[in-house]
Amino acid sequence: MPDASAFLDHHRRTRVSEVTEQLVRTIVAEHPGYHGATIPLDDLQRSCHANIVSALELLAVAVGADEPPPPESVLYDAARDTGHRRADQGLPLDELLRSYRMGGRLIWEDLLGEARASDALDADDLRVIGTRLWQVIDETSSQVARAYHATELRIVRADEQRRASLWEGLLSGRGVEPAFALEASRILDIRMDGPLVVVAVDHQDPLGAVVDGLADRLRAVGVASTWQRRAECHVGFLQLASTDLARTLEVLRATPDVAIGVSSVVRGLARTDVAFREALTTLRTIEPDAACVVSYDERLPDALLLGSPEVAERLVRVWLGAVLALPTPEHTALLETLETWVECAGSASRTAERVPCHRNTVLNRVRRVADLTGLPLGDAPPPMELALALRAWRLTHSE
Repeated sequence: MPDASAFLDHHRRTRVSEVTEQLVRTIVAEHPGYHGATIPLDDLQRSCHANIVSALELLAVAVGADEPPPPESVLYDAARDTGHRRADQGLPLDELLRSYRMGGRLIWEDLLGEARASDALDADDLRVIGTRLWQVIDETSSQVARAYHATELRIVRADEQRRASLWEGLLSGRGVEPAFALEASRILDIRMDGPLVVVAVDHQDPLGAVVDGLADRLRAVGVASTWQRRAECHVGFLQLASTDLARTLEVLRATPDVAIGVSSVVRGLARTDVAFREALTTLRTIEPDAACVVSYDERLPDALLLGSPEVAERLVRVWLGAVLALPTPEHTALLETLETWVECAGSASRTAERVPCHRNTVLNRVRRVADLTGLPLGDAPPPMELALALRAWRLTHSE
């Protein structure tokens, strides 16, 4: 089609500036998305010019070769560059694609006007040019969208990496640094000061559905939260209205089939590392497969033992070692009786009701433990050391 090729070449050399100015005016007037995306006017003008030149060059190739250039062609570079840049600038993709459709329409209207004025083309030439132009616009829009999504994914990954870095910093103690705490507060939407707790949710929730529902219920009672999935659990920062934890615990305890460890209330980001350790420790005190919500203050003796493993091991060895050396069925019965006896403050009658067994059986088992260990039992309330030893054994036995 020599007449069409000559016409397109002349049009590209003489009409690009006029079409560019018209497209810029139309975008500014009709596309509100560009107003909020901080795109400088000179940037918009350069981009419109480059993409119109590219579209006309692609059209000339498509008309001459009877099909558009392949997607990998360098002639699409202007579209790819625009997609990358507009994603960085925050322009919504639908606004960007609207501008490409607008550009295609303006190019077509200008081509029609010039063709009619010069009477250079017949109806068949115009039909071919129109068909090829919209093929070019379609492929160009696809290139723009792919570039936009690639940059969008890069931005999301960078944001996720930054958020993860801020989380790690807070959980490792960097909340005491004012500049770091300020950035973490801004990016993670957490107050720098004010009461908060850290919660650790056991990993029986691989897709995070439990955490999502929990966040919604907390929000309904005025508790904002932000969450991160870690290897051992989901971790949440809960921003409280006051230091009273009762209402928050009530909401947490309404979550079915999940184990949650809750820290004590701390003030501000400077103490998040402490609260994180408390939440993890509390979660460790919950028996495997048990679904319950426990606060740090409810498990202080257990936390003490978990924080001093050498002392815990020594308590078990001194107070329970001889019992544990017995065959499993025998030492299991003795330890279960001892645990109940301690919980009942040394009452053989109440222990017998709960085990259950005869009261004399309880007394015989307590005397049996005293004989094995050589420690005084039965003549006074259960010793504190025995209670701690049993807790330490249970913690170790449960892991």
